[in-house]
Amino acid sequence: MLLKLKVLKKIRSGDISIVYRKWKRPSVKKGSVINSAVGQLKILKVEQIEEERINRNEINKAGYSDWKDLVNDLRKYDGQIFKVTLRYVGEDPRISLREKIDISDTEMKNILSKLDRLDRYSKQGSWTNETLKSIDTYPELRAADLAKKLGRDKDWLKIQIRKLKNMGLTISLEKGYKISPRGSAVLNAIK
Repeated sequence: MLLKLKVLKKIRSGDISIVYRKWKRPSVKKGSVINSAVGQLKILKVEQIEEERINRNEINKAGYSDWKDLVNDLRKYDGQIFKVTLRYVGEDPRISLREKIDISDTEMKNILSKLDRLDRYSKQGSWTNETLKSIDTYPELRAADLAKKLGRDKDWLKIQIRKLKNMGLTISLEKGYKISPRGSAVLNAIK
């Protein structure tokens, strides 16, 4: 579930506890914990809801001051409306991981082995080293532009970069990505 940074910050502060989404099927499940730019969020409840049943008294919990603004935003998308109740639960463990540059030989072998597995099992062929080097060379480049440079599909590339982020190797920015300190250490080991 993608959320804008300003919404994420309001979830962290407790100002927003509900988000409405239109999906063909929900992309999150009750009880799951998702990582975000501000930390981990717990999904407390996911329920399909009809537009006319959106509680006007809860719209401020979704970050809106007016019911019509919320409904107009939802009407831009296809699918069923889902009400997702969520809360901030803590720091994203990837943040401390990406700052960890004191990597043992065993840990580095494991990281390089995982990158190799990602390449081997990808239907798109090897992509990890090329992607890491491109992010390092072009920090803050939008995903669409990075995909074009790499000759890859944008949506596919975003999913792959998320895998690198989960390993603590990249950092997602408001616009684009950059290599983390841990990612720099891994790039040095690759060279």
